[in-house]
Amino acid sequence: MIAGVARDLRAEAERTNERRVLVLAGDRDRALDAAYDAVEALGVGDGDVSLVSTQEGFRFEEVRPRNADELLGRTREAVVLDCHEQFVPNALGRAVGAVDGGGLLVLLTPALDEWPATRDRFDDSLAVPPYGIEDVTGRFRERLVATLRTHPGIAVVALGDEAAEDIVERDGLTGDQTAERGDDAVDAAADPPSAPPAATFPVGAYGACLTDDQARAVRAFESLADPGSAVVVESDRGRGKSSAAGLAAGSLALAGRDVLVTAPAFRNAAEVFARARELIGSETDGNGGGGDEGDRAGDADERDLRTPAGGRVRFLPPAAAAEAAAEADAVVVDEAAALPVRLLEGFLDAPAVAFCTTVHGYEGAGRGFSVRFRERLLGSRFAVSDVRLDEPIRYARNDPVEAWASRAILLDARPAVDAAVSGASVDEATYRALDPDDLLADETLLGEAFGLLVAAHYRTEPNDLARLLDAPNLVARALVADGRVVAVALLAREGGLDAETRRGMYEGERVRGNMVPDVLTSQLRDEAAAAPRGLRTVRIATHHALRDAGFGSRLLDEVHAEFVGGDEGDADGVDYFSVGYGATPRLLRFWRRAGYRTVHLSTSRNDASGEYSAIMLRPETDAGRDLLDRHAIAFRDRERDGLSDAHRDVDPDVVRGALRACSGPTPVDLTETEWRSVVGASVGPGMYDTAPGAFRDLALATLIEGSGGDGVGLDDREERLLVRKVLQGRPWEEVANELEFVSTSACMRALGDAFVPIVERYGTEFAREERERFINR
Repeated sequence: MIAGVARDLRAEAERTNERRVLVLAGDRDRALDAAYDAVEALGVGDGDVSLVSTQEGFRFEEVRPRNADELLGRTREAVVLDCHEQFVPNALGRAVGAVDGGGLLVLLTPALDEWPATRDRFDDSLAVPPYGIEDVTGRFRERLVATLRTHPGIAVVALGDEAAEDIVERDGLTGDQTAERGDDAVDAAADPPSAPPAATFPVGAYGACLTDDQARAVRAFESLADPGSAVVVESDRGRGKSSAAGLAAGSLALAGRDVLVTAPAFRNAAEVFARARELIGSETDGNGGGGDEGDRAGDADERDLRTPAGGRVRFLPPAAAAEAAAEADAVVVDEAAALPVRLLEGFLDAPAVAFCTTVHGYEGAGRGFSVRFRERLLGSRFAVSDVRLDEPIRYARNDPVEAWASRAILLDARPAVDAAVSGASVDEATYRALDPDDLLADETLLGEAFGLLVAAHYRTEPNDLARLLDAPNLVARALVADGRVVAVALLAREGGLDAETRRGMYEGERVRGNMVPDVLTSQLRDEAAAAPRGLRTVRIATHHALRDAGFGSRLLDEVHAEFVGGDEGDADGVDYFSVGYGATPRLLRFWRRAGYRTVHLSTSRNDASGEYSAIMLRPETDAGRDLLDRHAIAFRDRERDGLSDAHRDVDPDVVRGALRACSGPTPVDLTETEWRSVVGASVGPGMYDTAPGAFRDLALATLIEGSGGDGVGLDDREERLLVRKVLQGRPWEEVANELEFVSTSACMRALGDAFVPIVERYGTEFAREERERFINR
């Protein structure tokens, strides 16, 4: 029976160049046996099948659920996903994406009626302390089961035991006769595109394209041979943009150019390198380059392909690539939507640059690129060409499995359309809880809320949808205007941990969730930090059509009012609010104005964002204030020395923002000798180098107090000068050039001038007398 169902699904899938899903629901061992029967009935080789499972010992390619990323960029005739012991939503997304047109996705699940109530190892990862596995719900699976039972192209077989027969609940056939109607969806590669007139890339690059869309993208990439050119390629998943970029990169390298490729991780760029390697190999084989030489060029290093003409295609992580952009002939940024705007701006130093972005998909669909960075790109020196790819490469345009996956794991989630929210008023918006049961019952509400979360972060995944619906430590809140979600916040409860758990965390044990308590405890060595109860803003997003209109601040105000304080037994009250994020000057100002204060700045950059992460707290009870007070002082003291060490290359405006948001007291206790040096350097013949520690203490106090109230009131350049020279210890010439002083001596004089009001603000009576000595000479 199962073999017959599989054969029928396969036949229709091949006829229409679509994909189909076969669900085998029931006992796990029985399901594995049935999966073998189904795959054998397909008539495909074992090498064309992948099994994603925690079990081992199968003849197919085996992939662990946690390693399902290995399927990215690959095509398989069949993928079997074992959902029993550890059902990871991300693995479902990877598995669906790997199935080729005409292929089959086989899901092995518990009985569908029982599956939502089943708990497995993924659920255990959602049970972050102090919550247990019994607190995790099954809403994500409940919703998934509903889609399996109703969506076209999905067959469901309820597996019987020894005493009962298998029951075909759905055969999964759509009755589509696409091939017999003569539609062109059967094989997009049957008539491959040819090279356009006057093309400069090799004919083989165009011959390797599978759709006209891809060929248009490759043609647009030809402009990268000319400095001052930029290309933007946008598509949904599976349209071949990475392949087009790889063909272009290989073509440029064959012409002797140095092409730098970057992406959030190398696996995201694997398809780029695969296509570049194939093209380089074929062209060097066929044009006298020598097959062996071509092979060596392609295989010496998968991240650095070289050609006989001296060209190369090389990979660097985003932060390193941004720094090296000016050195390459051209830069290709794959999955650009997954990178923050600040890092993307670094690639504008390249002679020529291409940005490939996913419009919808878990690889990255941040609106930062399309809304914020696009304006910056258009205003730059580059001549920008845009290409949009719509035609799927591996399956037909109306593939029902793509539509099912988009709905089941919300790959196409997006905020409300601009026109529906453009007139919204922040004062008239309604604050509401996004209860998981309400989200489950309202697809529009779920899609708009999750779509905003996707827009807020460089990589929102199917796992995040499961967390939103099932994780007991997460809550979501929103502002709604005219029935549309216009701002959303995802919040995580942290802390409130017992003494034994805190002790284990202090001694190095990893405690899931609880990000802020973990950093304060394990890294900053505060064993009591996980006792107070916190509420961390995991993500907060405002509809892009309403940015800078106060919706984010209003939403935070409502959250603070709802969760503030509470009695000791009040489960909803918290001792402090917190946030952790990639620090930028703009975000540091936003969170400081919301009442948050800096307690930590990471000592290394995030590989994907290129930014240092800041952690900030807003206390609400005595316990929260005690926590902030001791860590604000510790942060102040760390930065005094750390800014000339681990934080020596942090952007001065980030340093200014982080210190301005530090609530630690700023005592200044200098000796008379030190005051003589400081006063002498500001109004007399003294030298900065005679007492660097004294200057550092005064600079730190000045930047923490800022320009308001009793602050010193330096201008932006003067504060940057304090950061770069006094706190980070950069060479005079480097500081003078960066801050655009006419000379090194002018930079030195400016530092002395900056310390005049600093001495006025912090100087002792002795310091003032010393100053008067020079002034009245």
